[in-house]
Amino acid sequence: MDAKNLFVHTSARHKTTGRSPGARHYARLFTAAGLIGLASCGGGGGGSPSPAPAPSPGAYTPGVFPASTTFAAKCAAPRSGMDPITGVPFPDVMGSTVDENNWLRSWTNELYLWYREVPDLDPANTPTTAAYFALLKTSATTPSGQLKDHFHFTLSTAEWESFSQSGATAGYGATWELISPTVPRNVVVAFTEPGTPAVTANLVRGAQVLTVDNVDVVNATGQANVNALNAGLFPTAAGQMHTFSILDPGAAAPRTVSMTSANITETPVQNVGVIQGTTVGYMLFNDHIATAEQALMTAVTTLKSQNITDLVLDLRYNGGGYLDVASELAYMIAGSAATTGKTFELTTFNDKHPTTNPVTRSPIMPVPFHPTALGFSVPAGTALPTLNLPRVFVLTSGGTCSASEAVINSLRGIGVTVYQFGSTTCGKPYGFYPQDNCGTTYFSIEFKGVNQIGFGDYSDGFSPMNTVANAGVTVAGCSVADDFSHALGDPNERQLGAALAYLATPGTCPAPSGKLARAQSMRAGALGGEGIGRESPWRTNRIYRR
Repeated sequence: MDAKNLFVHTSARHKTTGRSPGARHYARLFTAAGLIGLASCGGGGGGSPSPAPAPSPGAYTPGVFPASTTFAAKCAAPRSGMDPITGVPFPDVMGSTVDENNWLRSWTNELYLWYREVPDLDPANTPTTAAYFALLKTSATTPSGQLKDHFHFTLSTAEWESFSQSGATAGYGATWELISPTVPRNVVVAFTEPGTPAVTANLVRGAQVLTVDNVDVVNATGQANVNALNAGLFPTAAGQMHTFSILDPGAAAPRTVSMTSANITETPVQNVGVIQGTTVGYMLFNDHIATAEQALMTAVTTLKSQNITDLVLDLRYNGGGYLDVASELAYMIAGSAATTGKTFELTTFNDKHPTTNPVTRSPIMPVPFHPTALGFSVPAGTALPTLNLPRVFVLTSGGTCSASEAVINSLRGIGVTVYQFGSTTCGKPYGFYPQDNCGTTYFSIEFKGVNQIGFGDYSDGFSPMNTVANAGVTVAGCSVADDFSHALGDPNERQLGAALAYLATPGTCPAPSGKLARAQSMRAGALGGEGIGRESPWRTNRIYRR
């Protein structure tokens, strides 16, 4: 991982010492000075190593890049046996860390969108693949000054496959939100997953975490305390019990609860319904994972049967995932008449690949608005239901990223009016194909996407029209802070309430409260003593299946 991607506070993004992270479970290391995240180099051994391969090419030569296939699957710790996902033997053979680094160097040069901006460094001079991969990225910045590429990350292949297919990861089923990124810290519940330990413990949105295993969340400093907070808030496996002091919204005194971690399967679509007394539908959409295909179809079918005339789509905690799921959702919102023959997104790769997708080896063609399911969790070819809406009201935060932004951009590209309520989105018109090597799956920016009218320049995000300072691409709507004093889907909740007021009286906005901070939500992440936090990698991505 990149040192610039190490988050010095909650809702962290990368890894912890000695283990690979789950797609949403990023336990962190606290330090007194700040958070340090250490990326796992992956691997996954066990069993006897495969036969040794032929010798690798000679020593590093600056500017000379052998084909990445020369080094692929030459591993310092080869896996053995069968891949449980593909059902074929792992391709790994005995190699070395230098072989893995050489593969990373050549693979980056072949596919990275900004490969010309990557320093050419001797693979033998960096001792781990994690550290070397962290260096293989651009250091350029966007017009607002943020890093152009702050989306570079890795996951254990086993955990990536587990989460991307089912949404399963260890935890309690609560998404924590960091409201204050420095001491005195303020950690609250953003939302919970149905049927999880968090629900059993009666955790609700806005509940504040005061202590974890008797360690003060608000003011604790020192490595031992920080480690204890990480262990409690972000368990590394199922079956770990921790005790929390919780101050419920409106309560005069805290209460003590104990929770035992479990393998949580996330519910990507929640709170689907019609706002009472209106014809406005609402749904909370949190993840573009495989199971979201079925969940979105069910939600849209439900809302259609209730004859809604408008939709509020809550994306404030949705950082992305499968881009094809985003295409399916956009189609279900807009309908066939608005989308037939139109481009959801056209992907462009680096200048080595002007006409052919270098991963699939197929001609680069526009991604359509998919009118039928692609087989993520619904039989491929199943017709998708549609709402046929000419406009949509979207709730956002700094955690609204990538595939979620593609929904916004694609609808705008075909003339569907998008109204935005919340804060500026993360700004990621980029994506990648996950690539396994030696038990680690690498995510390195490989393409940029543009909509039907050729627009994709939103590296500083989308911003409601009246956003104060450092706005991204402006969209009609209102700048509104997240509101933890009301449940998601409650019409009195600040963002939803602003959308409903705007719908009733176009142009009506509450006064903006100044520049709104990027979202600090984390289903798994960590706290730190100084600085700010950021989203986990899965939550800031657009991903294609091969």
